[in-house]
Amino acid sequence: MRVVLQRTTGCEVRIGGRLHAAAGPGLLLLFGTVSGDAEASCAWLADKIVNLRIFEDEAGKMNRSALEVGAEMMVVSQFTLYADTRRGRRPSFDGAMAPDRAEQLYDRFVELLRDTGLTVATGVFGAHMDVSLTNHGPVTFILEHGVPAA
Repeated sequence: MRVVLQRTTGCEVRIGGRLHAAAGPGLLLLFGTVSGDAEASCAWLADKIVNLRIFEDEAGKMNRSALEVGAEMMVVSQFTLYADTRRGRRPSFDGAMAPDRAEQLYDRFVELLRDTGLTVATGVFGAHMDVSLTNHGPVTFILEHGVPAA
């Protein structure tokens, strides 16, 4: 399981030109799964994300977590995080998890984040979305857990 985490002053998802959801300040989480991923990775990543000290304290040091600052979150499914671009000119998505199981894990991940009490907005699984954000810092991390990518 892979999450690209971006700290934002705000972000939004538009579908068909219409605003679907917005969040911020806080985090934009791009969420992808690979065949073989399990629910345990959802729990590990959710806990890591809400407790990762990536927000500034009074001294300007990254020393506060999303929980401490009350960060809002936007979670967007993104199967392209597991694109294999090693050969040819067209990405292969053979390693990405089947959509039905991937959606179950996406939903579980969102549920675990919401269980922390933080505000969590989402895109629409499988939809074509326009995602915009203002990356604050800029701060971006890639988090992985579970089955290693092929």
